Amino acid sequence: MSDPWLTIIGIGEDGLAGLSEASRKALARAETVFGGERHLALADVGSRGRPWPVPFNAEIVLSCRGRPTAVLASGDPFWHGAGASLAEKLEPGEWIAHSAPSTFSLAAARLGWRLESVICLGLHATPFERLVPYLANGARIVCLVRDGKAAGDLAKWLCERGWGASAFWTLAALAGPHESVAEHRADSFAGDLAGNLIAVAVEVKGEHGIPRSCGLSDDLFAHDGQITKRPVRALALSALAPCPGERLWDIGAGSGSISVEWALCGGTATAIEAREDRVANIRSNAAAFGLSHRISVIAGTAPEALVALDAPDAVFIGGGLDSAMFDAIWSRLAPGARLVAHSVTLETEALLGELHRRHGGELMRVEIAQAAPLGRYRSWEAARPVVQWSAVR
Repeated sequence: MSDPWLTIIGIGEDGLAGLSEASRKALARAETVFGGERHLALADVGSRGRPWPVPFNAEIVLSCRGRPTAVLASGDPFWHGAGASLAEKLEPGEWIAHSAPSTFSLAAARLGWRLESVICLGLHATPFERLVPYLANGARIVCLVRDGKAAGDLAKWLCERGWGASAFWTLAALAGPHESVAEHRADSFAGDLAGNLIAVAVEVKGEHGIPRSCGLSDDLFAHDGQITKRPVRALALSALAPCPGERLWDIGAGSGSISVEWALCGGTATAIEAREDRVANIRSNAAAFGLSHRISVIAGTAPEALVALDAPDAVFIGGGLDSAMFDAIWSRLAPGARLVAHSVTLETEALLGELHRRHGGELMRVEIAQAAPLGRYRSWEAARPVVQWSAVR
């Protein structure tokens, strides 16, 4: 289409004055203008304005297909805005976009921060736990938040987790006539703010964040003893070779520790566990690490629980492997997918030996002992040996 029917426009607190000529022309000819009530007021579109439905629904815009229509969003519509949600439902020739500076850009400019080094998050309708993977001394984070009350809630959340010494800025109405930027400490923040706060910036100060190495401390996880222990987990993750965007099947997930560490590397995981109490632990761990959006949990057993799942990039089997399960899983794997299986029983060890003979890969036996008291002295306390087979389809 030479003349797109939909124009997606980023608007700032300076309203019409800050819009490009192309944006103003699109607004002038639009029969209908969608946006938040604040956006519609800033653009002064009068009776042509239609507030977004709550929750957001792109179909209301699509119902205007073929007629001149505009959509207003804060700043850059393609950074935590409605832009991508609309564009993915349209043909390329149906729409055009005119972006304004994002809230992240404006916040970095006010604070003098290098935007390429800043962590930018949207926390409008997501739990504060999404911050957990990014909390480390010196980290700079800009968060879009729902309102002024959310700023107080976030400061309290940081304090409860040992980050109360963090510098904490509240930023409102950036680039507009009522702009406000105020610096605080998280542990001395006064509380709720009136009005529609746009963003909070945090320069993190505290004791220690989550290490970036594989093999996190077992103490970080809720578990009933059924957990792939830290040294063995590090070996498993090394063989699984997680990459951002990849999908894992974690079969017999126990506490979900493998899924958590995989997701911390930027992938997604499906944790499959038969016991309901352990399913609860997996969900608790996913939430505590801010990874509920990356880890889905299925109460069930393999291979039955795998039928409706998309094929994975990697599979971890922590125990309980038999020939029928292996055949069902192996047949689903695309070339290049990785499989890692552990065994502590002689029967499964024999199966892994046979699979190694048939399919190659690497087979190793891991024996770990830790120093423990023995009377007035110390001695080595050995854990059960673990056999690991890893292979690429």
